[in-house]
Amino acid sequence: MDKETDPDCNNDAAFTVKRRTVLGVGAGATAAGLLPVRLEAQEQPVAAAPENGTPTHISFQVNGEQIAMDVDARASLLDLLRERLALTGTKKGCDHGQCGACTVHLDGRPVSSCLTLAAKVDGREVTTIEGLARGGDLHPMQQAFIDNDALQCGYCTPGQIMSAVACVTQGHATDPDAIREFMSGNICRCGAYVGILAAVLQAAETMEG
Repeated sequence: MDKETDPDCNNDAAFTVKRRTVLGVGAGATAAGLLPVRLEAQEQPVAAAPENGTPTHISFQVNGEQIAMDVDARASLLDLLRERLALTGTKKGCDHGQCGACTVHLDGRPVSSCLTLAAKVDGREVTTIEGLARGGDLHPMQQAFIDNDALQCGYCTPGQIMSAVACVTQGHATDPDAIREFMSGNICRCGAYVGILAAVLQAAETMEG
């Protein structure tokens, strides 16, 4: 019996033809359906870059030096310090106010500079890690961090030191638990917390003495 008289062979051939036809038609329809969408997307105008924020004139002190300049009303204090004033000791970590790496002092109080608008420091005093030392003499907290090996990679250290100084000056370095609570907003991904605690306790004796 040959293929022309075998109904099973004819059925297989018919099935093969139908299957190929369906797949071919389906692929063509899919491509045809996508083509207009892609062309439409290409025809959409490219969104223009947002205009710069309104410039704001500010005058403030940074590490004892008077500064007057125009800033973008949307700029953060962190970007102002790093990009405009080259004070790169202040680090950009999470940029969401959750890690403490960007901590500076604003009128003597610790703030997350990534969440502080540069325009808000007009008429105020900013202190960064660069402003703690006096000439060649390190601040007692800086020395204590060295003495107690309170750092590993060092990226979070400027923010840790700025918060630690505020911890002492604001009267929170009374016991280990109080220090841990005050410093809880500063994350050390290397886990140097034992050394940090020891450094704060050591510096507190010098700073309060």
